[in-house]
Amino acid sequence: MKKREWLIVILPLLATWSLDRITKIWATGITQLKSYGPVHFVLHHNHGAMLGLFSDLPSVLRIVSLSTGGAFLLATYALIQYLLPIKSLTLRSGLSILIGGIIGNVTDRIIWGYVVDFIVVGTPSLSSPAFNIADALQWVGYGLIVYAIIREGELLWPENNVRKQYWVNMPFQLKYCFILMGVGLSLTLICSVFSYTYMRVTIQELVGNNAFLLNKFLVPFVITFMIISVAFCAILFAVGRLISHRIAGPLYAFERFLNQALEGKAEAHLKLRTGDEFKHLEELADEINKRLHQIKKERTVNVIEYKEEG
Repeated sequence: MKKREWLIVILPLLATWSLDRITKIWATGITQLKSYGPVHFVLHHNHGAMLGLFSDLPSVLRIVSLSTGGAFLLATYALIQYLLPIKSLTLRSGLSILIGGIIGNVTDRIIWGYVVDFIVVGTPSLSSPAFNIADALQWVGYGLIVYAIIREGELLWPENNVRKQYWVNMPFQLKYCFILMGVGLSLTLICSVFSYTYMRVTIQELVGNNAFLLNKFLVPFVITFMIISVAFCAILFAVGRLISHRIAGPLYAFERFLNQALEGKAEAHLKLRTGDEFKHLEELADEINKRLHQIKKERTVNVIEYKEEG
């Protein structure tokens, strides 16, 4: 995509996050219920996830895991934007709004340790749970994503897919995936040693060598870190498969094209997928076709001239 198009994609994320922060800073000053018809403003601290889920978990496990999960989603969002095979500004903008809302709530947990909710819609007898602007805009993002998938589903999942298999060169692709996972595991190991040691030393400095408190804080941390690490490696493997397919796929297609061209098949042609690497191979294939056609024509002329002379 062009720079202007990338700007259109990124701006919704920044706008969603900024609007959410501004409204939440304003909401922290609410001291009593304010009602405007069916819309009510009241300050509420949500210590869990959406609709208060996981609010009963220990604070270390809850805050660290939910905040890290948000950062994890942000990294996943960047990968999805890079790996999407179509431009689809609607789909990409929907993802940006969705992630912008999620990051808005993650920012709350990092700064305050809880999410600020302040909007309630309904009557005293029937009302919605408390939510915020980020929560509301996330549903806008979901709507745009669903709309784009329905409208542009054929582009995302073409019915007639020439290269149907993702494992076109399994040895190379598996090697690529495992290398990527190895780098991820190395970084994870470094982060785990640093964060575990830092947390353990900090707790010992504050409360002494208390086995009960150390287990209370460190065990949930280790469990959460392991879960995140496994998910991270799984995503790295999937990303490795996709990226390696974009490398191995064009080479596989070009090799098949050369075999067809050498066999003299007139229908030999090369058409790569959107997002594939080595897109210049299509131009090279066209040049090869033209050159082979020219050679064949020259040979035909030479044969005719030879027969006439004979």
